[in-house]
Amino acid sequence: MTSELTITRVRHTLRMRLLQVVRVDSLTSHLLRVVLAGDALDGFVSAGFDDHCKVFFPSPGVDRPVLPEPGPNGPIFPKGSARPVMRDFTPRHFDPARRELTIDFVLHDAGPATTWARQARPGQYLGIGGPRGSFVVPDAFDWHLLIGDETALPAIARRLAELPAGKPAITVIAVRDDAARLRFDTRADLREVWCTNEPHALAQALGKIPLPTGDGFVWAAAESASVREVRDYLVGERGIRKDRIRASSYWRKGDAAVHESLDD
Repeated sequence: MTSELTITRVRHTLRMRLLQVVRVDSLTSHLLRVVLAGDALDGFVSAGFDDHCKVFFPSPGVDRPVLPEPGPNGPIFPKGSARPVMRDFTPRHFDPARRELTIDFVLHDAGPATTWARQARPGQYLGIGGPRGSFVVPDAFDWHLLIGDETALPAIARRLAELPAGKPAITVIAVRDDAARLRFDTRADLREVWCTNEPHALAQALGKIPLPTGDGFVWAAAESASVREVRDYLVGERGIRKDRIRASSYWRKGDAAVHESLDD
C-alpha cells in the first residue's frame, strides 16, 4: 500500500465535557440534529468520520448528567452517584471557532437516547466523553463504498461531506421507509442505492451493483448480523481484501449499547 493510501489510527487525550444544547433541527422524520456548545469544547478533536463520542444523559429529575473522571481501567464515577445512561454517537460536525458540536440522533420506537432527543431544547445539558481515538481513511482511494442502516447515516453523511469534488462514491443504505432517506451534501460523484431495512437487504443490494475498478475502500456499519453478512459477502464473493474494509457493529438485536469493530 502506498503512503497516500495508508490508514492510520490516532489516539486522543480522553476528556469529559459538559455542554449545553443551542439548537435542535429535524433533518427527516427519523433523524434529529442537536447542536451543543460550550467552552469545554476547547481542544476537541475528531479526525475520523466514524469517530464516536460517549454521550452521557441526565438521570430523570436531574438537569445535568453525572460525568466520570478518566481512569486507568475505565471511567470513574463520583462515589455514591448512579451511573447515567451512556450511548455512542458520531460527531457529525465540529466548529472550533463557534465551539459547537453537532450530533445527529436516529429516532427509534423506544430507548433512552430517543426519549431524550424527542424532548431536547436549547439550554439543556449533555455530557460528552472522547473521542478516545480516530481511524483515519485517506480520501486518495480511487473510490469509496459506504454501507449501512439508519444508525450509520451520520458517519456516511460526514464522509460524503469531506470527500473531494468528483471522487467516485457509492452508498448502499437500508432504511425503514422513504421518509428516512437523507439528502447528502457532497461534492463527490455519488451513486445512491436505497433499500428497505429487512433481513439480508444490504447484502442482496450489494449483489446487484457493479464496483468500480482501481483501489477502493469499503466502510460498513449496521446491526451486528447484517454487517457480518456484508463483510463476508464482500470478501468471499467480490474478492475485496479484508484490509480494505472497515466494518462495525453499531447495534445488536436484543442488546443495548453495542459498538464494536469486526476484525480478524
